[in-house]
This record gives sequence, C-alpha cells and structure tokens, in this order.
Amino acid sequence: MTVSESDAVEEQPLGSLELSIGGMTCASCANRIERRLNKLDGVTATVNYATEKAKVTFPDGIAPHDLIAEVEKAGYTAQLPAPPRQHNENGGGPEEPEDELGPLRARLITALVLAVPVV
Repeated sequence: MTVSESDAVEEQPLGSLELSIGGMTCASCANRIERRLNKLDGVTATVNYATEKAKVTFPDGIAPHDLIAEVEKAGYTAQLPAPPRQHNENGGGPEEPEDELGPLRARLITALVLAVPVV
C-alpha cells in the first residue's frame, strides 16, 4: 500500500455515538453484541456490560438507526442517549447544575450531630 492509498483510507469521515443497551444479563451478552456490531463494514464497537453502554464508531454510510436495528436483531434493546437539557422549566436561561454532594453532606452533618453525645 502506498502512502496515498493509506491516506485515502484514513480520510473516510467517521461518526461516533454511545448507545444505551438493555437486556444484557452477562458478559457473554456484551460480547455477542460487540461481535454483531463489529461485523458491519467500517464499524468499531466496544460494549461495557457494567454500564450497559456501547461506544460505536461508524462510517458516514451507516445511520445510527441501522446500529440499533442490528442490536435488536441480536435480541437486545438499544436506544440513542437522551440529549442534555439546556433550559430550566421556567423557559429561562441554562439550568443550574444539581448539587451531587448535597445528600452526602446532609448525612455527614447528621452523623456528626449524633456522634457528639456518644463521644
């Protein structure tokens, strides 16, 4: 293969996405889905059983719905990830981020208050 041929192969535009997979019960299921997706021309997929997600890279000639159909042919469910919400319910500006540590902070304070009399 000459340099110009290898450049032509590498210049093919690729898309990538992360599919949410449902119905997997074991690592063998993840392997089965991964092999099924990788059989498609130009598709590279890795399936994570623990997170129930598949990271897929595919050429422009393949639509995301074709990938979902292939997963469903294997006997599992797949869906595109939900788009992130940009606006709050009032129709205003960007939504404020949730305080992920709020519940943990409340539990820590409660534990400290109850631990003081014991000490």
